[in-house]
Amino acid sequence: MTVTDPSTTAPSYGTTASVVAVHASAVHGFSKPALDGVLLVEGVGVEGDAHAGVTVQHRSRVARDPSQPNLRQVHLIHAELFDLLREAGHAVAPGDLGENLTTRGIDLLALPVGTRLTIGAAVVTVTGLRNPCRQIDDFQPGLLKQVLRRGADGGVERLAGVMGIVSRGGTVRPGDAIGVELPAPPHLPLTRV
Repeated sequence: MTVTDPSTTAPSYGTTASVVAVHASAVHGFSKPALDGVLLVEGVGVEGDAHAGVTVQHRSRVARDPSQPNLRQVHLIHAELFDLLREAGHAVAPGDLGENLTTRGIDLLALPVGTRLTIGAAVVTVTGLRNPCRQIDDFQPGLLKQVLRRGADGGVERLAGVMGIVSRGGTVRPGDAIGVELPAPPHLPLTRV
């Protein structure tokens, strides 16, 4: 995988960024089962997933304003997070935290808003950070403080992956390579969506 704008300060990626696993669930649960492939539908999200839709589908956001655009159509988590969590004593596998796509070899959290990820035939545009909630502690006690913590500068660090919208539909499968296209500068850091 290659970053298309090497003059930026965004991280550089080798040629090994890929999809480790894909997940979807038709119910609003926490974890999602692994599948052989998922169909990303442009402007909607992951076909058959409870969070797919043009407008918000997360229950707390629907309660506030169901007409908001859905900027959380696809949830991506880097498998490297699971490695860190294992070191802290937590056994977390792909799909356990409810992501749709588990990746490896790409620093998702360092990408700027508007980055386009080409995955198979599909394109996902990154909109922001997942804001982890206390349901994570229901899954495994103490896990929330591992994925939502204070950085050395005192700022909040959200480590539970990124959210995006489907800009071009297509099927995504484990093993698919991930291409990165950064937006035009200036680059805005990801914030919670």
